[in-house]
Amino acid sequence: MTITESATSRFAQIGAFRIHYNDTEAGAETVVMLHGSGPGASGWTNFSRNVEPLVQAGYRVVLMDCPGWNKSSPVINTGSRSDLNAATLLGLLDHLGIEHAHIIGNSMGAHSTVAFALANPSRIGRLVLMGGGTGGPSQFVPMPTEGIKLIGQLYREPTIENLKRMMSVFVFDASSLTDELYQARLKAMLQNREHLENFVKSSTANPRQFTDYGHRLGEIAAPTLIIWGRDDRFVPFDVGLRLLWGLQNAQLHMFSRCGHWAQWEHAADFNRMVLEFLRG
Repeated sequence: MTITESATSRFAQIGAFRIHYNDTEAGAETVVMLHGSGPGASGWTNFSRNVEPLVQAGYRVVLMDCPGWNKSSPVINTGSRSDLNAATLLGLLDHLGIEHAHIIGNSMGAHSTVAFALANPSRIGRLVLMGGGTGGPSQFVPMPTEGIKLIGQLYREPTIENLKRMMSVFVFDASSLTDELYQARLKAMLQNREHLENFVKSSTANPRQFTDYGHRLGEIAAPTLIIWGRDDRFVPFDVGLRLLWGLQNAQLHMFSRCGHWAQWEHAADFNRMVLEFLRG
């Protein structure tokens, strides 16, 4: 199989949702990747620099687009989006006949990973959490953070100017972002205006979309690698310290000169580190 977005693109009916996912299909063990909540996000755009190294190492890779993102069904969510995404992932794994998977989650995807691990401890292997994992507040940075405010503005006014404003604090070095990337992200946003509108409606109906599972982190025994950017202006690094404190079996790596997108900003080191961790 050629490892491209189109070659791995699949759909499944999971409950009320038509879910889009990418699946490389072959591999002795499965790695699931869960994307963040930015406008126009998808599994492939979040992890485009990480799929091939995992496949080359012998893993099956599944990227799930959560309800309300990319080609998956729209939803107005008034409850816990972490739990919604976790339940959808369980349905997808059952659909694919996958009993056991490692999970890598970025931002919202990390929140969803924690929710899944709490609800389905027998279905998880190792966990990798970046820029999220529990809905608790930072103890040092006013909430909502600068980046979260900019995401909200972009959802309400999806313009190229607001996209560039948000992305300028999304990564540490915005000079690495090309016009091609901006235009592709803007196109993805505008193709799914219903997703944008529903995210705003969801946030209005329930401002606390992501459950704070800080008090339950000690229930998770799975080996966990926490990866954070020192310069994350969306989810400050002390939230990563909270995960390290609460989880039974966790380790933390922090990148300097790194924002909210460690798997993209430091892709080579990220890929090496994750493969070493997954191999135990």
